Amino acid sequence: FSLCSNDDHYKTSTRFSGVDMNAARLLFHKLIQPEHTHISQQVAASLEKNLIPKLTSSLPDVEALRLYLTLPECPLMSDENNFTTLAIPFGAAILNLEKAPLKVLENWWSLLEPPLFLKIVELYKDVVVHLLKLCKMGLPPSDRRILTNFLHTAFRVLEILHRVCLGQVIQYDRFYIHEIQDLIDIRNDYANWFQQQVLGMVSCVGFYLHFGGVFLPCFCFIPLEKSMAVDQAHRQNLSSLFLPVFESVNPCLILMVRRDNIVGDAVEVLRKTKNVDYKKPLKVIFVGEEAVDAGGVRKEFFLLIMRELLDPKYGMFRYYEESRLIWFSDKTFEDSDLFHLIGVVCGLAIYNFTIVDLHFPLALYKKLLNKKPSLDDLKELMPDVGRGLQQLLDYPEDDIEEAFCLNFTITVENFGTTEIKELVPKGADIPVVKQNRQDFVDAYVDYIFNRSVASLYSAFHEGFHKVCGGKVLQLFQPSELQAMVIGNTNYDWKELEKNTEYKGEYWADHPTIKIFWEVFHELPLEKKKQFLLFLTGSDRIPILGMKCLKLVIQPTGGGEDYLPVAHTCFNLLDLPKYTDKETLKSKLIQAIDHYEGFSLV
Repeated sequence: FSLCSNDDHYKTSTRFSGVDMNAARLLFHKLIQPEHTHISQQVAASLEKNLIPKLTSSLPDVEALRLYLTLPECPLMSDENNFTTLAIPFGAAILNLEKAPLKVLENWWSLLEPPLFLKIVELYKDVVVHLLKLCKMGLPPSDRRILTNFLHTAFRVLEILHRVCLGQVIQYDRFYIHEIQDLIDIRNDYANWFQQQVLGMVSCVGFYLHFGGVFLPCFCFIPLEKSMAVDQAHRQNLSSLFLPVFESVNPCLILMVRRDNIVGDAVEVLRKTKNVDYKKPLKVIFVGEEAVDAGGVRKEFFLLIMRELLDPKYGMFRYYEESRLIWFSDKTFEDSDLFHLIGVVCGLAIYNFTIVDLHFPLALYKKLLNKKPSLDDLKELMPDVGRGLQQLLDYPEDDIEEAFCLNFTITVENFGTTEIKELVPKGADIPVVKQNRQDFVDAYVDYIFNRSVASLYSAFHEGFHKVCGGKVLQLFQPSELQAMVIGNTNYDWKELEKNTEYKGEYWADHPTIKIFWEVFHELPLEKKKQFLLFLTGSDRIPILGMKCLKLVIQPTGGGEDYLPVAHTCFNLLDLPKYTDKETLKSKLIQAIDHYEGFSLV
């Protein structure tokens, strides 16, 4: 499998394997053919009895690690009949590697093409599912213990692969093993894990939750926390029947606000709310209105309050034109209560599976999880500045002081004037040179994301953690937490059509509906995203996917001269009964292009 066309295969190093992975895959597939079962059996027996058992923790040369890279390409490894005889022993050999060779293997994995890396991940995900299915078959305790050890091996291999993937080889959600939810009692395992984490009851460790932050979508645990809060309220109410000293407890968090004072009322109500109540299902009541909150009123509340809080009149956030993202403004005159409120609102949005249109960079979610923002985060928020700092780090010559003319200060705009801020004490007197340029970049990143907005972020952090704080939050990845707040971009447009409901005389095969979907599927991606923004208030989808995005289309009078109308809070589209494709396309695009906000029923 070496790169034999040149001498590269002689240059194997910690960063270069010298292996042609495509050639390895092709050779294995030529060798293992369904019509030649005797060859497959011989290869499997040789791997099981001769090769894998002889793999040792230390290797004579780095080239010996090539076997660990190529063997997963063998189709026999992916055959569930060989999971316990090949895949698990091979995984155990990986775990048995000493620190140095394991680090080399991780480096090689990190440089694989995404499909090749994903193949290894999928292999051990399949192993986990297979073993869990076996565990449900009512096996004797001795066999269950063996399978549990096998599961532990598979999970640990996946943990290593996930650690490698922190460099974004593949998307974090490709590690999810959705079948786990159907194969184990997540609620019971969560309770055991919670006892171990909070109460220190080591004997009650939730085995699957130990690995849950990687292989289970973390949003699976939020309904469990909500359920626990509701159960606690019901238990307290039951106790009050026999012990009248207890007050009746509402199993929901009730938020009663006036439309014309939505921010002030929300601040007042949430200030009085007990921490335990934040984890209950949210019900919103607009004063003077009779609407029952079946989800639409709650979504309307989030849309209205976020639009109000992000209004430039408050000056709470700075908008970065190049990235179209926002960050805390260190020049706001607002007190910390409003930043605390936004933190609470973000937390409530997560707990109630409601997307809010809040364009923070990933750095915010890193900070919420106590992870340090990096230069990459600054590049996301301020691309020009980020590129400039990267150029400083990459500059090959020694004359940095003369070429860049920098010192440890930063120039910031303040209401039309510029202001010099020192990044370190006496920073104006410290020139940036080759020896301290990394310190300068680190100080720059720290100033933007931490020092300049410390008190404002602290209020936001406190509000967010009032709702979402706790052990479960530790299971999240920053990008996963971000997706919980603002949704993701894993679009499946056919799934959207499949889940759409119709009212009145419309149905799936109505002529207008049929041409509507013809037009929609022909739209370019950006127009489809604009349609989502037009109809739902966000161009992103819930973290649970398109299956949880329910659109409703209903007919409306007025004729074909009228435009479609979106009722954002209910994902409801008023669609005139257009009779030809061109008219429908023209009117739909016109409505999308002229969208500036959301209309409310």
